[in-house]
Amino acid sequence: MPKQKTHSGAKKRFSLTGTGKVKGRHGMSSHNLEHKSAKRKRDFARPIMMHDDTAPRIKKLLGK
Repeated sequence: MPKQKTHSGAKKRFSLTGTGKVKGRHGMSSHNLEHKSAKRKRDFARPIMMHDDTAPRIKKLLGK
């Protein structure tokens, strides 16, 4: 049986931490920035840990 290929889009957007959590970027962070507060825009720059419901799907795409 052939090997599972890693999803090209997922490998560019997500990474795994040492403990196995999925790290990614905030959504809604690259458009309509005029009406968003400075604090909110600063927080977009920091990565977030994906929700526990979403993480298994992303791990499957990453081949983990």
